[in-house]
Amino acid sequence: MDEATLQFYRGNADAYAQREITSRKARLTAFLALLPPGARILELGCGAGGDTAEMLTRGFAVRPTDGSPELAAVASRRLGRPVETLLFHDLDAVEAYDAVWANACLLHVPREELADILKLIRRALKPEGFFYASYKEGGDEGRDTLSRYYNYPTAEWLRATYAEAGSWSSLSIERGEVKGFDDKMASMLFVVARKGD
Repeated sequence: MDEATLQFYRGNADAYAQREITSRKARLTAFLALLPPGARILELGCGAGGDTAEMLTRGFAVRPTDGSPELAAVASRRLGRPVETLLFHDLDAVEAYDAVWANACLLHVPREELADILKLIRRALKPEGFFYASYKEGGDEGRDTLSRYYNYPTAEWLRATYAEAGSWSSLSIERGEVKGFDDKMASMLFVVARKGD
């Protein structure tokens, strides 16, 4: 992950944790409906743990992780359970999870590294496992006004990059808008993929 971006989240963990985002709850609910009861879910970039709390309430077995130790500590206090610090490239699980939930975190992975990270996520999924991720839409990588790096993909670039990572039996991309930490509206791409053979 980009070091300046990681340092932003480490330095702003408490302020970032104060944000309660309800706009993605419908997407989380729809994603969870795809899974069997009690499914094992790996959450990448859990932030303050809001999505984790929702998944736990619904009876899922969740492994929450975040790349920032400070945010992991905030989430751990909120959830009353350990939250691991995990950088994407350190993911070493093999066919361990029914699903991976990666809301608004893989958008910080440098473009040239994303296919390799997607390979690790795909490897961590059980056969036919589901994977959700969201990205800020664009045309070329860059930084926002807070100096955070974004890969700013197009839908076409994402499809090609996911294909490079391996076989998916299905892959859907929807568009929408969200208000970011910088208080600006951003066009988003929401990707749901299912691991293929």
